[in-house]
Amino acid sequence: MWERGLTPTHLLIFLLIILLLFGAKRVPDIARSLGRSIGEFKRGRAEGEQAARDAAKDAAAKTDVEKKADEETKKPA
Repeated sequence: MWERGLTPTHLLIFLLIILLLFGAKRVPDIARSLGRSIGEFKRGRAEGEQAARDAAKDAAAKTDVEKKADEETKKPA
C-alpha cells in the first residue's frame, strides 16, 4: 500500500478523517496553529545554526590568536 508513497487519494482520506474528527470549525484553527508551530521551529533552527556558526568562528579566531602567541614566544630574542 505504501510502496509508492503518499498519493493524492491517501491525502484526501486523511483530510476527510480529520474533518470528521474535529469538525469544520476547528480545522482552520488547527491548521493555523500547525503553521505557526512550523514557523517557530524553523526560526529556532536558524538561530541555532547561526549560534553554531558564530561559535565556530570564535573558536577559529581563538586558535589563530594562540598560534600567533606561540610563534612570538618561540622567536629568538
